[in-house]
Amino acid sequence: MKKIVIMFASLLAFGANAEGEVTKEVFISPGFVSLNVVHQDETVTLQRNQDRDNEISNFYLKTTRGKIQPMHPFAPHLVDTIGELEMINYIKQRSEGDDSILVIDTRTPNWPVITGAIPTAVNIPYTKFKKKEKALEIMEDQLDVQVDDIFDFSYAKTLIMYCNGIWCGQTPTAVAALLKYGYPASKIKYYRGGMNAWKSLGLTTVNL
Repeated sequence: MKKIVIMFASLLAFGANAEGEVTKEVFISPGFVSLNVVHQDETVTLQRNQDRDNEISNFYLKTTRGKIQPMHPFAPHLVDTIGELEMINYIKQRSEGDDSILVIDTRTPNWPVITGAIPTAVNIPYTKFKKKEKALEIMEDQLDVQVDDIFDFSYAKTLIMYCNGIWCGQTPTAVAALLKYGYPASKIKYYRGGMNAWKSLGLTTVNL
């Protein structure tokens, strides 16, 4: 009986290719292959690409783009810099109905069309945060900030923000603007790896 259980557990770590041959699955983390999440009212399977010959998107092949962003570019503000596993955990929470979390793709609208986006994300371009009047409108309508003579951030959403990756300045620009308006650093998470890292790991993308 013990041998059967061990064999079954081993088979769970394998899939099949187009020819029906058994192949090893591509894991997100030990024992974790995929997660079903809801994006724009549709169920999406979040996983790494299971094709072992899959390669990074051609768009991200160039190594000369942008300028390298610091790990913590917002000092003295204590904004958390997060990685893929933390991002996936926030996606899971958001998908399960936690409205206190908002995943934001801060890139200008052409970028998500080119590369796709991270599941559960909404697109709020960084350029909108740079303009105070528009930023305050977004904060009130989408981020649950009470905008008055004195801003009330008591119910402000936790923002999980990303752009193209470690060479992209769009999210840092958006975060810097929010901090200037008084948004609590504790409620902002910076996914520094962005779409470049997400796609390099073969993780699921969606249309916005």
